[in-house]
Amino acid sequence: MENLAHHHSTAPVPFTTRRGPVTMGLLWVTMVTVFPTVLVGFEWFKMGITLPQVLLCSVLSCAVLLAYTIPTAQLSALTGKGYGLLNEQVFGSRATIGINFLVLAVFTSFYGLCALFMAEGVNSMFNVKLPTAIMAAGFAVLMAFNNYFGFSGVANFARFVAAPALIVWVVCTFFRAASVCPHSVMSAAPQHPFSYCFGIISTFVIGIAIWGNESDYWRHGKPRVGYSAIPLACALAIGEIIFPATGWMVARVTSITDYSAATSFMSNYSFAGLPILGILVLGASYFASNDSNLFGSSTAFEMTFKARHKYSVTVLTLLGAAMAYTLAAMGAEKALDAIAALNCIILPTPSVIVLTNWTMTRQLGVYDYGQFSHTSAIIALVAGIGVGIATAGVIPALHAFQFGVPCLQAWATAALVFAVLRIKEYMCVPQFAVALAKEREPELTSSPR
Repeated sequence: MENLAHHHSTAPVPFTTRRGPVTMGLLWVTMVTVFPTVLVGFEWFKMGITLPQVLLCSVLSCAVLLAYTIPTAQLSALTGKGYGLLNEQVFGSRATIGINFLVLAVFTSFYGLCALFMAEGVNSMFNVKLPTAIMAAGFAVLMAFNNYFGFSGVANFARFVAAPALIVWVVCTFFRAASVCPHSVMSAAPQHPFSYCFGIISTFVIGIAIWGNESDYWRHGKPRVGYSAIPLACALAIGEIIFPATGWMVARVTSITDYSAATSFMSNYSFAGLPILGILVLGASYFASNDSNLFGSSTAFEMTFKARHKYSVTVLTLLGAAMAYTLAAMGAEKALDAIAALNCIILPTPSVIVLTNWTMTRQLGVYDYGQFSHTSAIIALVAGIGVGIATAGVIPALHAFQFGVPCLQAWATAALVFAVLRIKEYMCVPQFAVALAKEREPELTSSPR
């Protein structure tokens, strides 16, 4: 198949160069299956969340993710357009530049965080004398290599190296842990109500597994629902259900809850005391994850500044290295919680509005009524993100407003505000007002596309 490096630009991707479900599925495994999803299982055990609660809340969180990701993937595959181009149609060019800056901030934070986790993993297994902050910055530079080859570099490393290693490691560790974990854990009395557990687990699962700019990746896929739904479901089952459950079971057997100790033990537990094997698998996971982080941020950078790909990768790599060095002072665990909580609010909300607009145009048949203003979308975006951040508890002054699942509240607010404002705009169009007053004609309800 034709190399996709030259399709890394923001232009729509031709159908003839699309990747099949296997390649896209393996790529997505590396994007939602990272070692911190194992480590969080140790944390949930320490918090007193039972294994049935972990499994149920993880499954429900994955259902929410699929309800968001499948339509997003399908829309981008149908149009061949990425996150930036789809946003520009709904929000306008100026607002899209602002959204692109949010993409750069969030993805650079995740890029630095993955490099920091890699450095902490090496330190926990080999007791390296170098400061963690310096090691993290160094790994951030090394992790940029694949992106100099565009999407093909990202996809090939995911398909041939990272995904197989992760799948083998998950299967072996999960079944080994399940064989020694007592069966009584499945009937243990819960210490916390379901609402509390779902709020914690869903915020992490959705925050770590959602990318917001899924369109930048799935525009390289083929436009069939099954080609995205099946790989996405399989990837989430591995990364957001099996991995956390594995961490919880190992924590139950060993009583280990510290992240560094858990990383070291998991390597010994899974690889028979050979830390070099553990670090190779960790490296494949973190390097592949940062391939995708850098690919997404460079796409936003190139659209905003009209820069060449290699230049954007170089600039963003240096920013990622600086971020990794900075996050080392905070610690990987605290940084992960904060970034995941913000990520599931900030980046997906524009895509929710784009999907709402796409659904309304198809259902209401308003393709021929001209261009509408971008004001409705911008107001909805600000309202959605505002509600999400206010209820997330990430700002100390707003702790009194913390409740529910912040990302769902953000998405629902954005979709509702946009729909109401856009309907008001539709009503100002004479043809549409007349159409609502009588039974709609067949040609009005069908898409001219």
